[in-house]
Amino acid sequence: MGLPPLTEQERADALRKAVRARAARSAAKVRLKNGEASITDVIDAAALDPALARMKVSDLLEALPGIGKVRATVIMSELGIAPTRRLRGLGVHQRRALAGVATGRPGSDA
Repeated sequence: MGLPPLTEQERADALRKAVRARAARSAAKVRLKNGEASITDVIDAAALDPALARMKVSDLLEALPGIGKVRATVIMSELGIAPTRRLRGLGVHQRRALAGVATGRPGSDA
């Protein structure tokens, strides 16, 4: 069973919605990188913004200064967070642990 065909207007609306969602996630990552927002700020905002709620936790971590793909993977493994987890799927303890990452590892070169 496939998806019903969309009209041109529906496709255009979906495209605009997708562009807005990508822009919102990108802006959140820039704020993290520049230190204008914390992990907790973004997670809290994700509770209200469905576009941010769909951001992957790995993308959130990689937006922090000094954390790349490898370190993000290690952090997520240590915290017991699946590699495919998105912000909306985080539990209370995982949120707390992620908030501690920013304060406990502020861009160290370990």
